[in-house]
Amino acid sequence: MSTYDTTLKQLFRSNAAAAVRALTGTTIVRWPDVELPRVQNPRIDLLGETAGGELIHIELQSTNDPEMPLRMCEYCLAIYRKFGRFPRQILVYVGSGPLTMPAELRGPSQLVQWHAVDIRDLDAEPLIGSGEVSDNVIGILARLRDEREAVRRVIERCAGLPKGKRDEAIEQLIVLSGLRRLEDV
Repeated sequence: MSTYDTTLKQLFRSNAAAAVRALTGTTIVRWPDVELPRVQNPRIDLLGETAGGELIHIELQSTNDPEMPLRMCEYCLAIYRKFGRFPRQILVYVGSGPLTMPAELRGPSQLVQWHAVDIRDLDAEPLIGSGEVSDNVIGILARLRDEREAVRRVIERCAGLPKGKRDEAIEQLIVLSGLRRLEDV
């Protein structure tokens, strides 16, 4: 997951506004660097803050991890310890198989819930049609009507970037295309 994780974090942080809005229903105005220091030193993927002060935790996952419910609870509490408020949590599944991870952890007197989203449930069109290349690249993971046409459009958008940004965007596209077996396309 680390290659996908790093690539997706870069894309989301580089103003993938349409993708963030599709996942959260709001806009992130700041992405604080977050390390949650402890002996374990858990690292959450993304923690954003909205203009209204709401914390939104986005956790990216490319496999169905049976430990995810426990991790989501640990992340929630670690964020609460650091910031003194609970985040809204969204687990974004980007893997190839069906999403099977639960969206809650329930105990006799406890219930912790988060929103679990299979990114393929998002319509790719608004992402690929966005003016932000970060959204365009993330869009290949969403529900595509025509894979070849979607990839062509994203590459066309990347081609219009200055060389350094173009190379980075193409590299990100190649990395994420592995999640959908689109490398040959």
